[in-house]
Amino acid sequence: MESVKVDRVYKRFGSGKTSIEALHDISFSVSKGELFGLIGPDGAGKTTLFRILTTLLLANQGNAWVDGYDVVKQYQDIRKRVGYMPGKFSLYQDLSVEENLSFFATLFGTTIQDNYDLIKDIYAQIEPFKKRRAGALSGGMKQKLALSCALIHRPSVLFLDEPTTGVDAVSRQEFWELLKQLQLQGITIVVSTPYMDEAGLCDRVALIQEGKILKMNTPQGITKEFKRPLWALRSQDMYRLMKDLRAFDNVDTCHPFGQFHHVTFKSELQVDGLMEHLKNLGHEDLVIRDVAPGIEDCFMELMNS
Repeated sequence: MESVKVDRVYKRFGSGKTSIEALHDISFSVSKGELFGLIGPDGAGKTTLFRILTTLLLANQGNAWVDGYDVVKQYQDIRKRVGYMPGKFSLYQDLSVEENLSFFATLFGTTIQDNYDLIKDIYAQIEPFKKRRAGALSGGMKQKLALSCALIHRPSVLFLDEPTTGVDAVSRQEFWELLKQLQLQGITIVVSTPYMDEAGLCDRVALIQEGKILKMNTPQGITKEFKRPLWALRSQDMYRLMKDLRAFDNVDTCHPFGQFHHVTFKSELQVDGLMEHLKNLGHEDLVIRDVAPGIEDCFMELMNS
């Protein structure tokens, strides 16, 4: 059963030469109980798509359904059934933690007590600070409060727009553990993120760039489609190494990845010849090894093609 279905959705802002195409012919579906990820950089169209699916924005063309309800014709039914956590913290800064949660529960005709079992694992971490104003919370605590408010009416589908942006690594890990627990309760989760490492935590992902879906599959399926050998290189001067690699005739792509540059070649690599070439250019402490591609490598490969 499909919880979300998007059929050839197109969205443009403005008109004439200054118009911006935010979404171009987007189609996909999300199964009930699935954790589905939209992976892409800022400006890829993730937020626009979420606003269409949560009935906050109308598409120019195409159709979409959430829990079987049309996002245009049956928007009121959808609003009762979805939880939405926007990318920017949008709760009332001057209200306390408890007051924010009570307010959102009242909007949906429920109470904190009625659905406490659903949010207890999340809310328990911020409940000791329930009298603190929301504006005075840390990034991780704001994140948990926003998620609690999005869940307080027990939605069947949860939309999370870049929920871990701007929070520390520990809070990011804790947040994804909470999402896995919510998924076990049968909630369909659609999450967007610019962090490629979070893609592997989803059941399926869609890689999106400039309003177009580049690839959609399981994380493992996407990485398996990377067919070329991939190499990681490092030296003392990483910036100069990148420039010299990109100037090398046999190098096809070269991108920084942490402490290494990930490199693909136009033809079979002769390791000794490349190492000798780089040493002649003055590079020291050279390291080269073959590596398995990750989601980010696949994304860059798709963008290059």
